[in-house]
Amino acid sequence: MRNKIILAITALFITGAAKAQLSAPARTGQFGFTQLMVNGWAQSSGMGNSNSSGVTGIESFHWNIAGLGKVNGTELAFSRSAWLVGTGININSFGFAQALAGDKGVIGMSVSSFSLGQIPITTYDQPDGGIGTYKPSISNINLGYAYNFGDKISAGINFKLASESTPDIRVGVFAIDAGLQYADLLTKKTVKYMNSDQNPAAGREADIRFGVSIKNLGTDAKYTGDGLAAKSNIDGKSYTQTTSQRADKTPLPSFLNVGVAYDFRLDREKDKYWHRLTSALSFTNNSAAPNQTAFGLEYAYREMLMLRAGYNYEKGILDYETRNNAYTGMNMGATVQLPIGKTSRIGVDYSYRSTNPFNGTHTFGLRIMIDSN
Repeated sequence: MRNKIILAITALFITGAAKAQLSAPARTGQFGFTQLMVNGWAQSSGMGNSNSSGVTGIESFHWNIAGLGKVNGTELAFSRSAWLVGTGININSFGFAQALAGDKGVIGMSVSSFSLGQIPITTYDQPDGGIGTYKPSISNINLGYAYNFGDKISAGINFKLASESTPDIRVGVFAIDAGLQYADLLTKKTVKYMNSDQNPAAGREADIRFGVSIKNLGTDAKYTGDGLAAKSNIDGKSYTQTTSQRADKTPLPSFLNVGVAYDFRLDREKDKYWHRLTSALSFTNNSAAPNQTAFGLEYAYREMLMLRAGYNYEKGILDYETRNNAYTGMNMGATVQLPIGKTSRIGVDYSYRSTNPFNGTHTFGLRIMIDSN
């Protein structure tokens, strides 16, 4: 009962905050910091961002911070994405998480940086460039905490600082994410059929999970710097004056995600779970883009080899003329995860996201996990 009360209160809080952030009609079409919507991690993107109810570890920073609570010890993660291949843009991500001794909580940090390459400098008098280049800077820093309320419920909160800058214009914003995950093991009704030949399908154990998260609740962004100033002649006067242009505020791209996942245990033996198939579904109410419904599947053999596929559907995505972004919906990925000693594991992740135009997005990741027991 206590867990159910905590679950209900937390879900109502998140949903209420999301409604307040997402329902303001004046914000539609006026968003900045859309890089906060870009997933730089391989496991979750390989399932099409459908597994918000089951995402765990460092990757939880992007989709549902409650999953950070599943870290049992220490986790390090590195990732590099070739984003929209052909544009020359890369995303580098790093994360660290640590379970707190004597507590049910986990604290973590992640950093993402966008590498946009060198851009030619142009001016009003020299529109063709030839006077040098500059390099924009885009980065996101996250500090999160998740707490486990028993074995079934995890809740988390994440504080982020995002910044953008060029040599003469800059902006920084602060935002908060919050999330909740609930998991249950459906064994009471199925275990009695475990060794039955009459109904073997009913004897397969299954886990069911639910998740809800709200992202990017924060301050509006406002650009400042010398790049907003211009020299000009006013009213035909013989001298020039420097005038500063005012930059309007732009809200952050907030969204609410609700997801559910179901784990099928494909082994019939009572104590052997070598084969797992996870089906996942999530819905994202997005303030800065069309709402999305995501479907995903993950097959795992002994939690050492994982194969993934996912599809993101939004209105108009099936037709090039009505599509609102470069992504066409299909996603796939894989993980190879091996033990190192008795308490450590290492995993290599990959995902591919199809696009039109460009040549897709490729993400490679490396994870090191050291269990506390």
